[in-house]
Amino acid sequence: MISNFDFKKSLGQNFLIDDNITECIANTIDYEKSNLVIEVGPGSGNLTKKLLKKADFVLLYEIDTRLKKILYRELNEFENYDIIWDDFLYRDVKEDLKKYNYKNVYVVANLPYYITTPIVSKLVMEMIPAKEIVIMIQKEVAERLSAEVGSKEYGQITVLLDYYFDIKKVIDVDRSAFYPTPNVDSAVIKMTRKNKLEELTSFEHFDKLVKDSFQFKRKTIKNNLIKKYDLDVVSKVLEKYGYNLGMRSEKIPYYVFVEISNELLK
Repeated sequence: MISNFDFKKSLGQNFLIDDNITECIANTIDYEKSNLVIEVGPGSGNLTKKLLKKADFVLLYEIDTRLKKILYRELNEFENYDIIWDDFLYRDVKEDLKKYNYKNVYVVANLPYYITTPIVSKLVMEMIPAKEIVIMIQKEVAERLSAEVGSKEYGQITVLLDYYFDIKKVIDVDRSAFYPTPNVDSAVIKMTRKNKLEELTSFEHFDKLVKDSFQFKRKTIKNNLIKKYDLDVVSKVLEKYGYNLGMRSEKIPYYVFVEISNELLK
């Protein structure tokens, strides 16, 4: 437990203190030989210590330099780590990784709610070479990211992530596992990068198509796309997979959106 530390709400500082949860997260990664784990926001180092016992090397990103004394003290017995005292969002992570020679990279993070989307977007859009990403986020957001096709949680972000990753929820985490205690419960999800992706003509077009398709969730895909897209092309692809223009987008899996995007660009 950290005493006399001024926790900043602006940084979403709720440190994970439940030893069973930290152990579970550390064990969620399928460590392969020559591995490097990136931990974003180690806080007081409770999870970090578990990772250091299992990983070959851990690269930490921490924005709050007030934690220097605490982290260096807590990690004193270990040598297989490095700390970059900077905002992960503004780092060129690929460039940072060039300093280290490891074949298998993983990412672990306990993410504050306000920064979940920017961090996940960075991991995807900058193609950071992580085989697995294990993140703890607000429970309802975790359910949205790991949602099954047809569920009410399934949406735009689910489709985009499904293109790159196999995603599953690992465990729910009660708010009592943190100090200070947050106002919401959390959950851990695991994102495993797919070895082979469907051919995609333009990610930018695919991204826009998906956003437009989910613009109004209560409307059908036809009504969402009617003003900007060739519905004959959209309908043809949908019917190929047993769907139709009268359905809502939440019923349609990611690979159908991939094919619609590709066909619209022909």
